[in-house]
Amino acid sequence: MTSNRTEYRRGATRRQVLAGAGALTLIGASTGRARAQATGDFAAALKKTLGEAQPKEGKVAIKAPEIAENGATVPITLTVDAPMTPASYVSRITLLADGNPNPEVAVFHLNPKSGKAEVSTRIRLAKTQNVVAVAELSDKSLWTAKKEIKVTIGGCGG
Repeated sequence: MTSNRTEYRRGATRRQVLAGAGALTLIGASTGRARAQATGDFAAALKKTLGEAQPKEGKVAIKAPEIAENGATVPITLTVDAPMTPASYVSRITLLADGNPNPEVAVFHLNPKSGKAEVSTRIRLAKTQNVVAVAELSDKSLWTAKKEIKVTIGGCGG
């Protein structure tokens, strides 16, 4: 006599074990990568952005609150006073924060079709720190600006 009941196994199949191990490997790799990025320091991030070049101050403006009551979401607008023509334009704007575990907060790539050298974002700041914007123009010149933002409530739960 045969039964039409479905039989359930109590143990995991080989396929389930391998799929679970693969998923754990991917999770471990991604968290390890995040940990490695979080250990970087500001000087190394700035060196990566600037290379051997010496940036000039000016042309870049940082619009952000002087005091961020909640560091979890700090609005920032970066503007570069430069033409956006095929002959001369802003090609990249990098935003760094000197007190973040991963100092390179954002990198924006622009081209003449961007129309305007202005970007806006929101960032998380855990404590009072400087934010630095570096703009690279099509002629490879670098321009920078720095602004201190005071954080009263940390963006990372404090």
